[in-house]
Amino acid sequence: MTKVILQTDSAWTRKKIESAIDSEKTLLQRALRKTEEKIKAFEQKHGNLDRASLYGKIDDMELLEWEGEIEVSQKLREQLASFQEITIEYQ
Repeated sequence: MTKVILQTDSAWTRKKIESAIDSEKTLLQRALRKTEEKIKAFEQKHGNLDRASLYGKIDDMELLEWEGEIEVSQKLREQLASFQEITIEYQ
């Protein structure tokens, strides 16, 4: 959990910080959605298999892209979870 303690009397500042966090969450959600669409398209084309079963059956570059998308998806999920856990305490 991440806790941000903000000392300000400015409602504008509060709003801007909350907006920045919300914007980042939205960007991460969009990126995750696009990445998952790419993974889904690959798996619909080749089946939901592992690297060993696909090796030699499909283009190596396509396989690397699929693995990369899976890795990116995991990192995006972690980042999104981190942002969703942020709480702001105003003082």
